[in-house]
Amino acid sequence: MNKLIKVVLAEDEPNLGMIVKESLETRGFEVFLAENGEEAYKLYEKEAPEVLVLDVMMPKKDGFTLAKEIRSQNKHIPILFLTAKSQTKDVLEGFEHGGNDYLKKPFSMEELIVRIHSLLDRVNIKKDYEKISIGEYTFNYKMQYLSFLEEKTSLTHRESELLLNLYEKKNEVLDRTFILKKLWGDDDFFNSRSMDVFISKLRKKLIKDKNIQIINVRGYGYKLTI
Repeated sequence: MNKLIKVVLAEDEPNLGMIVKESLETRGFEVFLAENGEEAYKLYEKEAPEVLVLDVMMPKKDGFTLAKEIRSQNKHIPILFLTAKSQTKDVLEGFEHGGNDYLKKPFSMEELIVRIHSLLDRVNIKKDYEKISIGEYTFNYKMQYLSFLEEKTSLTHRESELLLNLYEKKNEVLDRTFILKKLWGDDDFFNSRSMDVFISKLRKKLIKDKNIQIINVRGYGYKLTI
C-alpha cells in the first residue's frame, strides 16, 4: 500500500475546507484541516506534513504571515496559497513570504492535485541537483553545464538559474514578472529584453532534443515543455 501524503490544509470556510479535505483523501492524501492560521501552525508542528495548502485570508493569522513563520524554520516544505486575489502584486507578495505556488478561487480539485504533485516533484529534484533529466539532456545545476550523450555545454550562472526555474515549473507557465524580479531584481524593459536573450541562448543549447521547447506565452511568461 502506498504511503499517504500528509497535507495541512488551512481554510476558514468550513464547507469548502471539508469538500477539499474529503476530495484529497480519496486521492492518496492524509489531510489535517485547520480553520485559522494559528490552528494550522499547531498542526504543522504536530503532524510534520509534506506540503501546506494555505488560504490567504484567514482569522487570527493570515496565510502570508503563517508562511513567513514556517519558512523561517523550514526552507524546503512546499507551500501553496489559495487566494481570491489575482493581481500581480498580491501574487508576488505571496512568493516573497515563502510561497511556491498559488491557485485562484474558484479552482478545480484536479488542478489542485496536479499543483501539489508538481510541488512535491520539485522538492525531489532539489535533492539531486547534479542529475536533472531534461529530455535527452542531463542538467548539472551545481557545476553549471548540460550534457548530451558525451558532449558537455557550459552554462553561465544566470542561464543555470533560469533553466532550473523553468524546469521546476515544467509544462506550466513561469510568470515573467516573478522571474524577472527574482533573478534580475526588477521587471523593467531592459531586464525584460535581457531575459529574452537568455531564453534564446537556452533554446540553442537544448536544440539537439527536438521534443524540448521553451514557449513564449505572450503576456504571461515562458513554458518549458518536454
